[in-house]
Amino acid sequence: MIMANYNDDQLSQIFSALAHSTRRAILARLAEGEATVNELAEPFDMSLPAISKHIKVLERAGLIIQGQKAQYRPCTIDVTPLQEISSWTEQYRHIWERSFDRMDDYINQLNTKEKKDE
Repeated sequence: MIMANYNDDQLSQIFSALAHSTRRAILARLAEGEATVNELAEPFDMSLPAISKHIKVLERAGLIIQGQKAQYRPCTIDVTPLQEISSWTEQYRHIWERSFDRMDDYINQLNTKEKKDE
């Protein structure tokens, strides 16, 4: 059940962009500050056009913004889509918290049983 204020297509595009480890690494780098495409490409063993394709996917998902300063185009992270993902996942928090509560109860039962057996 997705809440009405979330755009299904937009969420799908964001999750799809985050599904690739290279794109997540690019976002992690941009979380430290803006970088050029060449700077983003440095740690990867792939061509500049391949990195550019990853950047385009991130840009289409709204996760990065590519600016224009003089002769280079620095990329910056846009956290708005990440906040949307966080808000969307928040609606399911009660489910995993309940699971953790049940796990805590089970561990406490095991510990109690173990103390009785000593």
